[in-house]
Amino acid sequence: MSILVRPAMQITQFLHTAILVSNLEQAEHFYHTVLGLTKVERSLKYAGAWYQIGECQLHLIVAPDYVPNKLQNPEKWGRNPHVALAIADLDAAKEQLLAHKCPMQMSASGRAALFIQDPDGNIIELGQRSPGGSLRELR
Repeated sequence: MSILVRPAMQITQFLHTAILVSNLEQAEHFYHTVLGLTKVERSLKYAGAWYQIGECQLHLIVAPDYVPNKLQNPEKWGRNPHVALAIADLDAAKEQLLAHKCPMQMSASGRAALFIQDPDGNIIELGQRSPGGSLRELR
């Protein structure tokens, strides 16, 4: 006989993810100007910036001596630690990234997604969702 035990802790929402950056000015240019994210106010004293993405936030925390981890799989950026963001139009995103001379890698899985790196080498996945909410397959 199995007994169902209700966990005492109940996680209800994803709030934010934080990534380290070495140069706030370069990072803000990338996240605001290149990606178009909306910066929000923060009251903390240490250097950084927060961006609102839907109901979640992306927190940039300045670590001047930050050295990103070496990519474990440099041939396939998506098989390394990364942050994934949904986009409305993959083709429009590619055009914008190319205009800013951002190196990118298309998803090897066939999904409508691509991978880019911020100025510190943090990997960002941009994936286009289908009307049903799942990541769209490229055809």
